[in-house]
Amino acid sequence: LDEAVREVLGLNLPAQPQALVQDGAGERSIQWLSPDEWLVIVPGGEEFELENRLRERLGDAHFSIVNVSGGQTLLDIRGEKARELLMKSVIYDVHPHAFPVGKGVTTVFAKATAIVRRPSEERWELVIRRSFADYAYRWLLDAGEEYGLAVRRSGCATE
Repeated sequence: LDEAVREVLGLNLPAQPQALVQDGAGERSIQWLSPDEWLVIVPGGEEFELENRLRERLGDAHFSIVNVSGGQTLLDIRGEKARELLMKSVIYDVHPHAFPVGKGVTTVFAKATAIVRRPSEERWELVIRRSFADYAYRWLLDAGEEYGLAVRRSGCATE
C-alpha cells in the first residue's frame, strides 16, 4: 500500500498513529486515523483521478477506497491565537507538548465529532461533517470574537 500511495500521490503513508504527512506546498496530505484507515486530502478536482489511479495501481489487493469529500468540510484556522481558540472548543489537549506539528486526532469539537489536525506551527485544520459545518463555523465566530477573528472567503477578508 505504501508503495502504491507513494507512486500515485508522491507521499509515504505516515509511520506512526495520529501522524500527518503532507507535500511541500501543504496541499496534499495523508493522516493515519486507525491501524488500517488513512485520510487523504487533495485539492478539489483531484480526488476522482487519484482514486482511479490508486485502484489501478492496487489491482487485486484487498482494499477499500471511499471518497468522502462530498460529506466533509475542511476549516482552516491560522494565527497566533488559533491554539487558544481551539482550547475553548475541543476536549483534546492542544498544547504543543501533547499536540506537535504533524499530528491529527479524532475528537469532539463543540459537541460535534471532528478531526483536528496541526499541519504547521500556527495553522490548524478541522475536518467536520458537512451537516455540522454551519454550526462549527458559527461556534468559531463566537469563540474567536475576543481574538478579533477574521474570516477569509475566496481571497477577501471580512471581520
